[in-house]
Order: sequence, then C-alpha cells, then structure tokens
Amino acid sequence: MDIMAEEDIYTKDGKVTIRGDPADKTKTGNWKACRFILGNEGCEMLAFYGMGANLVNYLKIRLNQGSVAASNNVTNWSGTCYITPLIGAFLADSYLGRYWTIAIFLVVYVLGMTLLTLSASVPGLKPSCENDKCHPSTSQTAACFAALYLIALAVGGIKPCVSSFGADQFDETDEAERKKKSSFFTWFFLSINIGALIASSVLVWIQMNVGWGWGFGIPAVAVAIAMVFFLSGTRLYRIQKPGGSPLRRIAQVIVASFRKMNVEVPADKTHLHETADAECTIKGSLKLEHTDELQFFDKAAVEIPTDNIRGNPDPWCLCTVTQVEELKSIVRLLPVWASGVVFSMVYSQMSTMFVIQGNTLDQHMGPHFKIPSASLSLFNTLSGIFWAPVYDRVIVPYARKYTGRVRGFSQLQRMGIGLVISIFSMVVAGVLELIRLAIVKRNNYYDLEYIPMTIFWQVPQYFLVGCAEVFTFVGQLEFFYDQAPDAIRSLCSALSLTTVALGNYLSTLLVTIVTKVTTQNGKLGWIPDNLNRGHLDYFYWLLAILSLINFLVFLWIAKWYTYKKAIGVAH
Repeated sequence: MDIMAEEDIYTKDGKVTIRGDPADKTKTGNWKACRFILGNEGCEMLAFYGMGANLVNYLKIRLNQGSVAASNNVTNWSGTCYITPLIGAFLADSYLGRYWTIAIFLVVYVLGMTLLTLSASVPGLKPSCENDKCHPSTSQTAACFAALYLIALAVGGIKPCVSSFGADQFDETDEAERKKKSSFFTWFFLSINIGALIASSVLVWIQMNVGWGWGFGIPAVAVAIAMVFFLSGTRLYRIQKPGGSPLRRIAQVIVASFRKMNVEVPADKTHLHETADAECTIKGSLKLEHTDELQFFDKAAVEIPTDNIRGNPDPWCLCTVTQVEELKSIVRLLPVWASGVVFSMVYSQMSTMFVIQGNTLDQHMGPHFKIPSASLSLFNTLSGIFWAPVYDRVIVPYARKYTGRVRGFSQLQRMGIGLVISIFSMVVAGVLELIRLAIVKRNNYYDLEYIPMTIFWQVPQYFLVGCAEVFTFVGQLEFFYDQAPDAIRSLCSALSLTTVALGNYLSTLLVTIVTKVTTQNGKLGWIPDNLNRGHLDYFYWLLAILSLINFLVFLWIAKWYTYKKAIGVAH
C-alpha cells in the first residue's frame, strides 16, 4: 500500500525537476509554480507592448518616416517577432528544454531592450531634432533597428515556450490537474493583458509627454524583473525532457512512407509497428492512438522482412505508430493554422491603421490632457480583461447546458466565434472612417490636422478586437497545446504564433498592393499621409470581405477535423 502511495505522489507524464529527479506532485508544479510564470509573462508583456504599441509614432517622429513606411516597418518587425519562435521552439523541443530556452533568451531580451533605450536617449545614438523635425543618420537608424531585431530574436525563445511551460505544470494523466490546466490559459491571457494595459496607458503617455528614453527604459527594467520572477520559481518547476529533433522524426516517417510506397497497409491496424511495453520511445511523450486519416503515412509503420535484418529496425525504414501520428497531428493542424493568418492581419491593424486613424481625431480629455492615439489600445486590453472571466464564469456554464461539453464550446467553435466578431470590428472601423470623411467633406477640413470628433469613437472597434481575441487567440493557444504531441508542443505553439507573423506580413503586402494600385495616374490613393484626402474606409471594407471568406473556409476545415488521442505512460 505504501509503495502505491509513493508512486502516486509522482507525475506519470514523464516530468522531472531541475535536478532531473521525478517530479513530486506535492512539492512541484500546479499553481504554486505557475504564479512565477504568470508574473514573468505580465512583466515581459508590459515590456513588449510598451515598446511595440507606440513604435509606429517613434518611427514617424524620431526616424522621420512616412505613414506607409512606418506602418510597414512595424508590421515587418512584429511579423519577425512571431517567426523567430520557430527557432526557440526547435531548440526547446530538441535540445535545451523549455526552462533553459526561456532563461537564456531572457538574457538576450535584456540586452536588446538596453540597446534600444540607449539608441533613444544617449547623445550620438539618438537622432538630433529641431523645430519638431528630426534628422536621423544612417548609423542611428541602424542602431535602432539592430536593437529591435535583437529583441525579436529574444521574443522567439520566450513566446513559444512560456504558455507550454505553464501548462506543463499540470499532470496530463491526472484528471483533477487536467481541469486546472484549462483555467491556466485564461489566467495566462489575463497576465498578458494586465501587462499590456499598463503599457498602452502609462508607458505610451510617458513616451509622448516625458521622453522616449524613459519610455523605453521602463520596459527594459520590466524585462529584468521578468527574469527575476522566472528564475525565482526554479525549484518548483516540472520540466519536460527534450525529445530529440522532431524534424528528424518527421523526416524518418516521410522517407519510410515513400520507401514503402508499394506496400499495402493491413486492414487490422494493430499489426502496425509499435513498442510492446507501455512506454513511448520518444522521451517525455505519451503514446498516440492510430487514426484512419492520411493512411499513406501508415506505410512507415508496416513491418516487412527486410526491416529487421540487423536485429534493430532502421528508423528510416520502420517507424512506430506514435511517430506516424506525430506527423499526422501536425498535418491536421496546418489548415486550422492557415485560417488564423487573416484574423492576425485584422489584429495587426490596432498598431498601425487604428493609430494612424486616431492621429486625425481630437485626442483631448478635458482642456489640458491629451491621450496619445496609441493609448486607445488599452480598450482592447480592458476588453480582454473583461471578456476572459465572463467567458469562463458566465458563457461556458450557459453554453454547457446546450452543448453538453465540459468547456461549453469545442476549441474550434470558440475560435470560429472570434472570427465572426473580427468581421464586425472591421465593419465598425469602416463606418467610423465613413463618418469622419463625411465631416471632413461637409466642413472642408481637408487640411485640418485634428478633426473636431473625439478619438473615443474608436473605442468600439478596439473593444470588438479584444473580444475576438478572447475567443480566437485563447482558443488557438489551448487548441495547439492540446492537439500537439507531447514532444513537439513548443514547436506547435510556435506554429500558432507564426499566424501572427504571416498576418503582419500579409498586412504589409496588402497595404503595399493597395497603395500601388490606388496611386496610379497621380492619384493620392486610399492611404495617403493626409488621411482626410484618402479612403481608409475602403481598406477596412476589403479586410471585412477577406475575413468573411476566411470564416467560411474555417467552417469547412472545422467540420472535417479529427482530434488526437493519447495512451500509455511517458518516460
């Protein structure tokens, strides 16, 4: 009985402590470890959004860039921040593990933020300005962009690992702990939004009214605090052992499948190759049940006489069912992943077109205080903070009565609802621009810098994007963690983050194409530097139409999706 009790205190999903000992459930993981991860995420997001939310204005004011150039530079940089996670995820899953990847890249983050602060505050590195006009040298612009892309590299090591590392603190095989894991993603989203709230209100105001040196210096300190938070919880963490290169395992399945192209897959799938014992051959991973889709890859697990000539089968000729299902899981995720790209393109408008639109509106709160247009993103954050608990405490219990699901909605249904809300956010933004241009035309305000229309008319579009985020981004975060095989969770989290990257790049491409097409024959185009003479509303209508098409495609994808099933014990 004592032996059984002793076995029960350890996790059964293969997690270990920082010293490599089996993880004791009573001393590690759960919420006692997660509070350090959530504290780290809140500070890191304060830094990331504190620097990124108003970056378009920094590039316009200090680096003297036009609206289109500044907007494209922000979306390109932001896109890179969501592509580099593929590097961090590969290192985490293959060699370093999530803990060491986060710790190392936090150091790189501190260095990048320090360089950015110096480039905005130290004479010689910061551009010289006179009469509200700045004259940056090539080397000063280079120093700024070097800092930004060093930060993008650091973000790549942290973003794909933190949410997965937090979810790792709950034992997959323990029903009680698995329920808590779903709540973790909601709290994780809240910690992101609390950091973003401080960033988009206090920090943006400091940047526009006190100075860019302070405006970037505070985020640099926040990253240092994030590192202290994270390292403080070290002894409490449960750590998943890296499972070796996932790319190698995927390549083995593909090669073995093509080698056995002419081999027939048996009708009885229990004849496919798998380890005889309960443990999986991939470190820290649970076995996966066979699924009927993508049967071509099953050929890699069909045993033929030549596979065992030397005693041990060649992994490039014979793979386990779990290995095959690992590849199938990724292939099944790809269509869902692709549908997130257009949503991310809509989301990216908050830091570009929404800000530029807000620059033309009356920013006064009372006679003396002016709210920077980039600070309006705090309403997106407040929306997220409002809707996350409402979803968890009100919508889920209500939906549960009708769907019979523990979570109320499936993860794909949750994401679909967010896609619908995002369509409305673009419609609302377009209607506002239509009204703004009508006021311009009626009063001949074409060359007026600020239209006598309060910036707070932008609140509904920010609020709707925040609501869509709670459904789509949090649903996507949980979906990609749950549906990813254990040994490639960081990689699949990174894959979900690349939708943000491609959304930003797609936005850049769309702005470039729209500008090129609409400025032909000497026309000003839809998005000129003086928006009063443009048609930003047409751009919003275009995004709404693309979002609607994307939603219809998503419905078709969701209908055919097959969820993964895990079995066995990890080692």
